[in-house]
Amino acid sequence: MPLSPSPTPGIHPPPGLWNSQPATKTRGAQRRVYGKRKADAPRAVFDQRSPLKGLEKATKRAVRNAVDQVQEKLAEVTLDDSSASFKKGESTESSPEAANEEDKQNAAPSPGSQSPEEESIPEPSPVKSTPKSQKRYETMVEVRITPRRIDIITPPRKKEVKETDTEGKTRRTRQKKPTPRLSSGCVEDEKVNNYVRAVLNEALSPVAAHGVQKFGSWAARAGNMLEVVKLAEGSYGEVYKLRLREEICKKEMSKSRLARLRAYGDGVFKVVPLRAQSGPGSKKFTGIEEIVSEVKMLKYLDPIPGFARFREIHVVQGRFPESFQSAWDHYKKTRDDCLNPNPSSKRAYPDSQLWAVVEMDDAGCELEKFSWSSIFQIYDIFWGVAMALARAEEYALFEHRDLHLGNVCIKTTRADGCMDPPTDTDIMHQSWTSDFGLSTLETTIIDYSLSRAELRAVGETNEVVDIASSDLDKKQIFDAIGRDEDEVLLRNTYRYMRAEVYHGNPTDSQKTPDIPGIWAEYAPRTNLVWLLFILKNLLKNRKAEPSPPPPRTTRKALAPCTPNKSLQTKAATKSGVKATKPLVTQLNSTAAQKVTQLKTTLEERLKSILALLDLENGHEDMCCAADLVAYAIDSQWLSEEDFF
Repeated sequence: MPLSPSPTPGIHPPPGLWNSQPATKTRGAQRRVYGKRKADAPRAVFDQRSPLKGLEKATKRAVRNAVDQVQEKLAEVTLDDSSASFKKGESTESSPEAANEEDKQNAAPSPGSQSPEEESIPEPSPVKSTPKSQKRYETMVEVRITPRRIDIITPPRKKEVKETDTEGKTRRTRQKKPTPRLSSGCVEDEKVNNYVRAVLNEALSPVAAHGVQKFGSWAARAGNMLEVVKLAEGSYGEVYKLRLREEICKKEMSKSRLARLRAYGDGVFKVVPLRAQSGPGSKKFTGIEEIVSEVKMLKYLDPIPGFARFREIHVVQGRFPESFQSAWDHYKKTRDDCLNPNPSSKRAYPDSQLWAVVEMDDAGCELEKFSWSSIFQIYDIFWGVAMALARAEEYALFEHRDLHLGNVCIKTTRADGCMDPPTDTDIMHQSWTSDFGLSTLETTIIDYSLSRAELRAVGETNEVVDIASSDLDKKQIFDAIGRDEDEVLLRNTYRYMRAEVYHGNPTDSQKTPDIPGIWAEYAPRTNLVWLLFILKNLLKNRKAEPSPPPPRTTRKALAPCTPNKSLQTKAATKSGVKATKPLVTQLNSTAAQKVTQLKTTLEERLKSILALLDLENGHEDMCCAADLVAYAIDSQWLSEEDFF
């Protein structure tokens, strides 16, 4: 039987060392793969970058690590002649042991392979011949657990979207990108993120702290489950509320998730435009340092009763999304106090406008939008604010410095949410140990953009004190006059506060030059100046109490009473049982007198507070809100349980 010629001309193996059928068959089949003659097989492998070359290297590495030196020699004998001929100076001769090993492998063919009797010695085939599946190829396929070459195996291409132009021709477009997640709407501008990094460092969640977010992507997370409503606005920005849409949520979410949303409560979002680093908006709006100071105070004062509950701070960029813009438009149509520019106006806000969104718990209705009429309401509102300021003074040496009626929110503790003044009957049915809290109203102090506080934190070695404050001399709030009586009182209060900080006397009207850094100092009597302003407004703008409902008239009987009724009444009188109707009338009369006396007492107390806090003739020992609360507790106007 003729032997297969050697791939290298002039070199022939010794006779008797070959097992002709398996060896020649396999080598011939590999030459047909590359479509060249026997002498050109090495060049064909080099030109066409055979896929077997990568598999060959992987096989060598696996064999070298797994078997000993003898098995490595045997593995090298089974390699392709054409591939082996790449190495200069190597011989294509095989040993008898290699031939025997090949006989053993071919003795048990794999599924789909031919038997040795059916095989014949192949001759060199033309270029276009197709190789048959051989057993040795199947053996090498099993080695494909090793890493594959990148230039041979290419990943599947993504489907391309074809579009048709105006001429009807089909043109290729860029690959269709998958729809991005809502939480991936981050602004990748490194300069913008570095500019607001101090604000982002105050965020609590990883998403909010990661970087600036696109306004539209941030707002889209709520979907259609929450309705955006504008509540109020001021020089700082605007306040919005997210209300849960019960009818939609019940259809599209589970009961457990709906319960969690209800427990989370309605969120309030304070949207504040931030001053730009350069270009449009760089000389107006709130600065980065101011918003950082406010957020730090929000987080620090969060555990104090009577202060806003902080949730999160976000920094977003871009124009108002549709939900917020619709809320702004509705507020503009239905209210007469919409003074801020339209967010959609490019003259007012550029497309790259940055916004700080402060998320808080809903504290209720602003005091300036609430109609109070009962002395019980006035008493609870005033002392609620005074005790909150006293707690913050002791906790953080706090001054609010902007405590007008819009920065005090009220909320009822009633389950039905009713904020009507309590009637005499309601007061009679309540059991109380103190005169505070009879109106069921709770107060919350908000907006610390002009406030001052000392924020203490425990460092690695000692306690770190950070004074958060704002330079009010740059706010241009001390020269305004006011259009009506209430606004005149407000503008005068700002000037009284400045005089207290500069001179220690709120009535000193001397105008002095601005002193840098003076607003970082602690002057707690400014809290008393604002408490006096609140009390004057509460007493002056009180609405008339609603008249009590008329007594119920007894309906006449439709038929004369039966004789049995008179007999029962006489029997009850003889047995010593007294009629209860006169007794109930007597008790009601006594309770009504007690309630009337209590109203008079509370009115006298509040008027005495006006004398204590008078700016010219007030009590000299009244230096802060804590002194006023201590005086009320000593006078038994408040109990210690109310404060602590």
